[in-house]
Amino acid sequence: MANAANVDKVKRLRGWVQNYDWGRCGAEAQVARLLALNSGAEVKPDRPYAEFWMGTHDSGPSFLADGYGEGQNVGLKEWIRKNPNVLGHKVLEKWGPNLPFLFKVLSVAKALSIQAHPDKELAKELLKLKPNLYKDGNHKPEMALAITEFRALCGFITLEELKGVLVDIPEIVELVGNASAKQVLDISKQDGAEKVKYALRLVFTQLMSASKEMATKSIAKVKSRLHVESQLRCLTEKEQLVLHLEKQYPGDIGVISAFFFNYVKLNPGEALYLGANEPHAYLSGECIECMATSDNVVRAGLTPKHRDIITLCSMLTYKQGYPDILKGFPLSPYITRYLPPFEEFEVDCCILPKGASTVFPAIPGPSIFLVFIGKGTFRIGSREDIVTEGDVLFAPSNTEITITTSSELQLYRAGVNSRFFHNAL
Repeated sequence: MANAANVDKVKRLRGWVQNYDWGRCGAEAQVARLLALNSGAEVKPDRPYAEFWMGTHDSGPSFLADGYGEGQNVGLKEWIRKNPNVLGHKVLEKWGPNLPFLFKVLSVAKALSIQAHPDKELAKELLKLKPNLYKDGNHKPEMALAITEFRALCGFITLEELKGVLVDIPEIVELVGNASAKQVLDISKQDGAEKVKYALRLVFTQLMSASKEMATKSIAKVKSRLHVESQLRCLTEKEQLVLHLEKQYPGDIGVISAFFFNYVKLNPGEALYLGANEPHAYLSGECIECMATSDNVVRAGLTPKHRDIITLCSMLTYKQGYPDILKGFPLSPYITRYLPPFEEFEVDCCILPKGASTVFPAIPGPSIFLVFIGKGTFRIGSREDIVTEGDVLFAPSNTEITITTSSELQLYRAGVNSRFFHNAL
């Protein structure tokens, strides 16, 4: 049952939108739809709507809707600091009076930068060295759960695939030099993992460090060669992607570096998780995203923003192979859980058919709920609230919530990873 003291501490929230230029424009973006429903804001047809944030990060904090009797424009962060018990004692002990996760919706129209997020040690160092670029000292493991088909570049291809790239894409060899390419081509399966990692790091660093002039020349050669070859054969998906990226970011070294990464396509309901120091770039589609509360990004390509190529190339793990795809597991007939290997967060997807009901049991940590589609009723103890699409609610620890719907309801919940509570026992 719900803790009676927590019934009044279930709060409706106003989310925050980021209008980065890679976002989808106007009403076609789920982010724009949610913004209009959540806060009544006007959606401008030619404006990009990239990310809808729900949480306490200073770069895009959530506020209590209508003050909720707490005064106007009260931030969720400020309210949690005044009511720290809503987090539960285990979360409070581990992370202090802060929400350890940041919950988002992304609407991606064009590729995001090739990037990685630092581990905690590096994040603290970067904050000290470059506080204007790196705003916090936290790591940023993350997970993307596809709403539509969602495409991304993620992690390095295998050694055999990389050898194929160096044989088939002469323009890359021109950029990295014959000696570095030969180091990769000469490696056999008998050579240790460290030797493979060293050769990959060398060849990738040389590629990313190529001068603007050389990169522009090589990309033009790739483009012209692929156009000729497309008359004679079907281009591979990766080759088609490279031509597509070139239209979005002409002359950018990130275009040609796409050959080094796994090309991942998630179907709706599939998720991809990324640890610290793993390279990735989201390409297109819409997703639910959850991460540790951080906004640290080290970029190196496919971006007009600041690039920190030396930091990126030195921080990566250089792990090779296709990433794990999470399909979630059933928590109950209507709830699917996505559980990444990170303490800070997990995500539940609840799809409730007409006339059905389900229960989110009381747990020892806080949750944020996003009503994505439809309308229903939240029952917490003796209190009942109507919720509709676009509503965002903060639920304290130890709060049981029963949800019913007379239409159809789709919602997402973010919370602290349930494994954290088992391990903390």
